[in-house]
Amino acid sequence: MERNLIRACAAGCIMMLQSALPGINAQPASAQAYDSLTAQVATVASPDATASATYADSSASAGKSSLHSFYAGTGYGNNMLYLGTTMSQDNGFGYASASYGFRDKLYLTATGYTVGNFTPFTAFYSLGLSFSHAFNSWFDISTGLSHYNVAASLRDTLFSNFTYADATLGLDWRILYSKVSVGGLFAGGSQFYLQTRHSRYFETPSFARDKAFFSFDPYVNILIGNMVTIETTGGVTETSVSPGYRPWRQYSQSTTPGTYYNETFGLMEIDFGLPVAFSYDFFTLEIEPCYVIPLYSDAGSSGTRGFLLMASIFFRIL
Repeated sequence: MERNLIRACAAGCIMMLQSALPGINAQPASAQAYDSLTAQVATVASPDATASATYADSSASAGKSSLHSFYAGTGYGNNMLYLGTTMSQDNGFGYASASYGFRDKLYLTATGYTVGNFTPFTAFYSLGLSFSHAFNSWFDISTGLSHYNVAASLRDTLFSNFTYADATLGLDWRILYSKVSVGGLFAGGSQFYLQTRHSRYFETPSFARDKAFFSFDPYVNILIGNMVTIETTGGVTETSVSPGYRPWRQYSQSTTPGTYYNETFGLMEIDFGLPVAFSYDFFTLEIEPCYVIPLYSDAGSSGTRGFLLMASIFFRIL
């Protein structure tokens, strides 16, 4: 029972992080271990039980005295990559977040972000609402809605205010957990994305009087979205992305003399990551290394290729 309580707390902490962060990879959220964790609770604790039943039991045990929960977290990453482009202009970023949870399924999260080499200190903030539900041992759903508001002095440098909404289906194949997400980004116009993520969650036996364990969630993520083929009169052609939260780029592209643009929907990026989390009682520490492979030419775009890293710590206060 103690281990289920810790799992429920860890799941809530990671769900809070998922609601708070755009992520360092293509996902609108980097901390996806929550999905695998809820799907795996039953199989780890009791191979014959369903995930929904066991998760419901652990959640109820963790919050028997109250339907409400409250989380707080902070972290740092070397670059904030979101939907194929860098939101932090290749600078490091930090964040602080607070989240209210109802039944450990519905979360309302507020997050402030600071970006290296930029002022003011709070470069932008976000408000997010997310919901998740596991129907059984192999199928779950989640939805999310987030709004990002940037300091007025940085909107021509970082990005414009935007809203992102997505819906996700999760399938547990026992040896692999797969997610398919459809999302829309709204900033003046609209832009849609499709993502698929495949991961394998596992964890160590508990220790420290059954209050602590390590968990791992290696994954591969594929991002599909709007691609722009740019061709100049000299015959030079490159493929870039069309960041929906930087609408001024679309306007400036259309006025460049002698340059032609063709927008298509295609493969944008593949990411490989290995989130490692240490959970103890009421807090979770997570470190996520990630390697990003953009499927477009880097010249003239704000994409990032190579190694990214983010570290976060979050607590269950209530």
